[in-house]
Amino acid sequence: MIDYIKGKITELNPSEMTVETYGIGYKILISLQTFTSFEGKNEVTVYIHHYIREDEELFYGFSTKDERELFRLLIGVSGIGAATARMMLSSLSSEEIRNAIIAEDIARIKSIKGIGVKSAQRLILELKDKIIKGGGADMSNIMSRTDNAVTEEAVTALVLLGFPKASVQKTVASIIKEEPQISIENLIKAALKKL
Repeated sequence: MIDYIKGKITELNPSEMTVETYGIGYKILISLQTFTSFEGKNEVTVYIHHYIREDEELFYGFSTKDERELFRLLIGVSGIGAATARMMLSSLSSEEIRNAIIAEDIARIKSIKGIGVKSAQRLILELKDKIIKGGGADMSNIMSRTDNAVTEEAVTALVLLGFPKASVQKTVASIIKEEPQISIENLIKAALKKL
C-alpha cells in the first residue's frame, strides 16, 4: 500500500496534479483544499488514498494526513463515493465539515453539490459519534507525546467546557508539537486562545 508520494510537482490544477518521483509521474486527484496548500510549491509530500475497483485504479492525494483521514471516514458512509467525498473537501475545510456534522447542520452539509437531505442525515447519523471521539483526524501528534496524561487531561477539560473534541485534539496537538514539555495549565490556556 502506498502511504505517500514525495516529489516534484510537474502539473497542478484545482482537481488534479502530477508528481514526479524517480522519473515516474503520478497522476493524483486532489481537492481544492489540497490545491490551495500546494500552490506555489515545487517539492511536496502527498498523502495517498489508493482507490481500486474492477475497472479503475486511482490515486486520491491530500496535503495532510488529517484531510486523508476525514476522506476515508466520509467514503465509509453508504452512498458517499470517493468523488462526492472529494467534492465535500473542495467545498468546505476539514474543520468545517467536522463542525457541521457535530452541530447536525443539515443545511450546511446539503449546500455541497451532490449532497441531498438524506445523504446529509446519513452523514450525521453515521459520523457524529466517530468525529466527537476524534475519528477522521490525524492524532499521531498527540499519541506520540510521552506524557499522555497531560494531553488527555487537557482534552477532557476543554471538551467539558463545550468545545468539539475534534478541534480540541487538533489544537492541543499543534500546541504540544511547538512546546512538548508544556504544563497542563499553560496547555489549556494556550488552547483556549486558539479555540
